[in-house]
Amino acid sequence: MTEPPFLAAAREAFDSMAAGYAERFRTDLAGRPLDRALLAAFAELVRAAGAGPVADVGCGPGHVTAHLGTLGLDAFGVDLSPEMVAQARRAYPELRFEVGSMTALEVADGALGGILAWYAIMHMPPDAVPGVFAEFARVLAPGGHLLVSFVVGDGRGHRTEAFGQPIALDYHLWPPGRVADRLAAAGFGVRAELVRGPEGDETAQRAYLLARRA
Repeated sequence: MTEPPFLAAAREAFDSMAAGYAERFRTDLAGRPLDRALLAAFAELVRAAGAGPVADVGCGPGHVTAHLGTLGLDAFGVDLSPEMVAQARRAYPELRFEVGSMTALEVADGALGGILAWYAIMHMPPDAVPGVFAEFARVLAPGGHLLVSFVVGDGRGHRTEAFGQPIALDYHLWPPGRVADRLAAAGFGVRAELVRGPEGDETAQRAYLLARRA
């Protein structure tokens, strides 16, 4: 099967910036109490359901996967970029990280208790997102939980540089209501929605949707 061009472009871009990205975000959660609180709530819900392990899709250098582990979850990471996965494995050798795509996860039907998609959908074109959410629904156990975060907006942007590396990478901004509609169409019930203002060097709002597979 031919790989969609957007996946190849994202892999190349994140491979190029992997070292700089890992350095920048390794301790990022330490200064984000609201993000940590949301992750803690997600972890508590997953633990209470007792439905299986958690996949951190688009895990990057693994810092959020590792944080999920400190919250008592059996978490593993999946990322499209081999260089990002290499960064994660070096930093957290006790955890499992795999090269893979959220468009076709190598996970059995209903095998997961939770999925974290931490800023992971923003490099997917809008017409690919319904298929991604359907894939999440496939691998989650009934009653499994999903936490999705993304940058708020409406439209497409393009980056030509990141962390000192030339790249060619599209990104997509989403209104929260539109993401909620896509989740509902894939069989999820949205349990909570939070939008926060920009922090630090951010320039746009961030949204977090907590959903549960029916």
